[in-house]
Amino acid sequence: MTDHPESDAGRIVLDALGVVLSTLPVDARIAIAYSGGLDSSVLLDAAVRAAGAARLVALHVHHGLSPNADAWLAHCETTARAYGVTFDARRVEVARDDAAGVEAAARDARYRALDAMCEAHGAQALWLAQHADDQAETVLLQLLRGAGLAGLAAMAPARMSANGVARMRPLLPLLRAQLERYARAHGLNWIDDESNDDTRYARNALRHDVMPALSAHFPGYRDALARTAAHAAASQRLLDELAHIDLREIGREGGSALSHAALIMRDDARALNLLRYWMRTLGMPAASAGRLADMLRQLREVARDDGNGHALRVDHAGRRLRAYRGRVFWEMAHADDKHARAGGQGEGTGKRASRAPVSLNWSGEEIWRLPAWRGTYVFAPATADDPDSVPEHVLAGAPLIARERSGGERLRDEAAKSSRTLKNLFQLRGVPGWERDVPLLFAGETLLFVPGIGVNRSAFGALPIDQGARWRRIEWREDLLVA
Repeated sequence: MTDHPESDAGRIVLDALGVVLSTLPVDARIAIAYSGGLDSSVLLDAAVRAAGAARLVALHVHHGLSPNADAWLAHCETTARAYGVTFDARRVEVARDDAAGVEAAARDARYRALDAMCEAHGAQALWLAQHADDQAETVLLQLLRGAGLAGLAAMAPARMSANGVARMRPLLPLLRAQLERYARAHGLNWIDDESNDDTRYARNALRHDVMPALSAHFPGYRDALARTAAHAAASQRLLDELAHIDLREIGREGGSALSHAALIMRDDARALNLLRYWMRTLGMPAASAGRLADMLRQLREVARDDGNGHALRVDHAGRRLRAYRGRVFWEMAHADDKHARAGGQGEGTGKRASRAPVSLNWSGEEIWRLPAWRGTYVFAPATADDPDSVPEHVLAGAPLIARERSGGERLRDEAAKSSRTLKNLFQLRGVPGWERDVPLLFAGETLLFVPGIGVNRSAFGALPIDQGARWRRIEWREDLLVA
């Protein structure tokens, strides 16, 4: 027996969409994540009835993981056009050997593609078709993975994405069985993804092997797990509020750094909560509980040892955690930096292959690239009053030589009217140890310029300077800073 379209199933689905629709501006452009499966087919059909086809754009992501992917794309485009709904699709590449697993890699690729299409079509909201059964599976998966509160909170009914589009799940309160009744009542056609039957995937194993047993013995398990997710979400909000207070109290430089002493004075739970929240505010991906615990352990050890942060060895998401002069902060890590640039080894004394000196007979060059140091010397036109400028005849008078520090080099400190070691000058200027592995610039045998310190003006101070001489400002730029 087929349900009438105006049956309870139909009204329940349309009412759920109506609740979400009422929170959006009347002219908001709504994107529908449309895979062509049962859930998204119900969502698209109901959205056309509730909001009208003109406001909608159906978005399909072609993962290429199934031999039927092209047929699914064709089905989705044909169906959307029949509704009078704008259609768009993106193809993505998903590595089957991704370290995060095929499921996670496909999900991340899907959301990136959906975000890009939302931006292209000016969508203010993205509607996703997850329902109560999906939510229950997600909570169970997170429990089995030992996730924290953020993981147990599972899927939020609505959340703003990084690009400012509201991700909304109108069907989250509804059961899959209710969606099936709606689909039958309205004679919908949908596709079946054969991978949904592959129990090698964790979610499918839960769906096919575990959930039926739970349903037999605990019929209300979906509601119970949904309440667990809601409780976890509420608790996570409170933890985020506490972390926000802590960040406001001990944050430095607009939140880009933390007070080292104040951070480690907090107990482990509160400090870890702050680290997790702080990284999120910086746009960094979440770190595992083990990685966070290691960060805090090392920060405590560094404070006990010498407080200068040299011993920190924490890399995450292309950045490196640093502690220096009471501040904890992240710096960009070089992808090819295998020796951590003196990290943990003091001032450039870590074991690494020494760099041979490099020379240049300067004849007006503005850029001198030094691959061994992953950077470039820039000689920019300047005036004599620039403290980092030198006359061109000094640059051309003897071969320029870039060489690494050997220890004991000295430079005249003009302010103190005395000669100081580079180590002492670096300390006075607050240059961290890991930023001191730089090429020293010599003119012949005379030290001319030190990155982070400046020009050795005594190198040419005794020479007569032609009033019409042209000057060049010397700059050292690491690869990441070269435009």
